[in-house]
Amino acid sequence: MSQDVITVLFGDPFAVMNTIGLIAFALVGSSKAIREEFDVFGVVIVGLAMAFAGGVTRDLLVTRVPLALQSPIEIGLGLLGVGLAIGLSVVLSSPDTHPVTLVADAVGLAAFATTGAIVATEAGVSVFGVVAIATINAAGGGAVADVLLDRAPFILFEDFYASCAVLGGGAYVLAGAVGAAGGTAAVVCAVVTVASRLAAVTYGWNLPTVQELGLRRE
Repeated sequence: MSQDVITVLFGDPFAVMNTIGLIAFALVGSSKAIREEFDVFGVVIVGLAMAFAGGVTRDLLVTRVPLALQSPIEIGLGLLGVGLAIGLSVVLSSPDTHPVTLVADAVGLAAFATTGAIVATEAGVSVFGVVAIATINAAGGGAVADVLLDRAPFILFEDFYASCAVLGGGAYVLAGAVGAAGGTAAVVCAVVTVASRLAAVTYGWNLPTVQELGLRRE
């Protein structure tokens, strides 16, 4: 078991990014549930849903058994993120909007965009498939968490969020196209995703609506 833990935490790029993503997104999802005053069970469910929904969807798309069902370590990492969220709620009045949580969200988005790109590439899908699976892996968990929180997924109508994963997935493809090794491409994907997301948060970037583009006739 100890060897398995070491492999998960310090192994290949996928294992490292997957570990980071699970902890970060479980923290973010749980923080949202705590804000909505869910009970402890609800907090755990929302946290784990945000951590695992994107990855499960990714694995189903490439026809493999979801990793969440293969190793108890995966669930343990998610529960660690939930525990961190509960700890933050004790010392912070609004943990879901605290910079720590916002950064964790950006890091989780980058980590899961990278794992999605890696898995898609190994599965031999098209360039579009790599970018699509990277985006689904990164943004899918947040969408499911929003549904559990009884609200429309925010990635569909506000904020520059899933677009960051699209940019990251595209960067991964481009890095591979110019001959970069898998580890280098993974770093490029993660850096592009997290940098664009943090910039979006800092500068308030949003994609325009049809109304803002002036395409809708009154």
